[in-house]
Amino acid sequence: MDVFASAQVLADLARDAEQAGWDDVFVWDSLYNKQRDPRNNDTGDPWIALAAIVLQTQRIRIGTLITPIARRRPWKLARETVTLDHLSNGRIVLPVGLGAVDDGGFSKVGESLERKARAQRFDEGLAILDGLWSGEPFSFAGDHFQLEEIAFLPRPLQSPRIPVWVVAAWQWPKSIQRSVQWDGVLPFNLSLEGENLAAGGYAIAGGLSPEDVREIAAYGEEHRNTRGKFDIVLEGITPGDDTLAGGEILQPYSEAGATWRIEAV
Repeated sequence: MDVFASAQVLADLARDAEQAGWDDVFVWDSLYNKQRDPRNNDTGDPWIALAAIVLQTQRIRIGTLITPIARRRPWKLARETVTLDHLSNGRIVLPVGLGAVDDGGFSKVGESLERKARAQRFDEGLAILDGLWSGEPFSFAGDHFQLEEIAFLPRPLQSPRIPVWVVAAWQWPKSIQRSVQWDGVLPFNLSLEGENLAAGGYAIAGGLSPEDVREIAAYGEEHRNTRGKFDIVLEGITPGDDTLAGGEILQPYSEAGATWRIEAV
């Protein structure tokens, strides 16, 4: 069985990561992922895996990377995330994006692959999550989702809501504008993703330079309508056998305003 299909193995790895001093563990939210190995598509449910992780850890933050809201029912996602928020004593983060259309959760089951439709469902889904997490009576009438008045209880433990990190293309105004209305951004350079290499040939930050990160931080400071912390979350690879070199690679990004660094597997 592939490691990604075993909730027990993922829980054990998360326990070990917490003991080693890591701050977060994220799991894939994929229904059927053929990218890893066409011969081996063993995949587990992320929410069951996260529940197992919560029960074997005490401190480490958890989440998916990323949840494609366009193929989720947002009211079901609201219930799952609030339940995990309470089970973990407020340790869950929800990174979200449009999702990759080669995920079988889109292409194999008849979900729309058209970018505009996915973006519309994405925006509507975020609005519904926020409304349901409030615990107040809430209804919604959109082009893709309709919800009669309902009050979801209990509310999340985290206030004002479970943190939402939004994937955004730095050069696309609408994409980055969406992200700054939430609690964090996972930015990438659409034209250079994977091409920007740091010292030693290690991919860093979705093709972003430290100056790009500095500009994103300034944009968020200027355009956010809500108060509170705004995370800039970078994903990539640094040398696992040389923490000093890894620190030197990451330091310029930290100084530019990055708040989280995710080591991609």
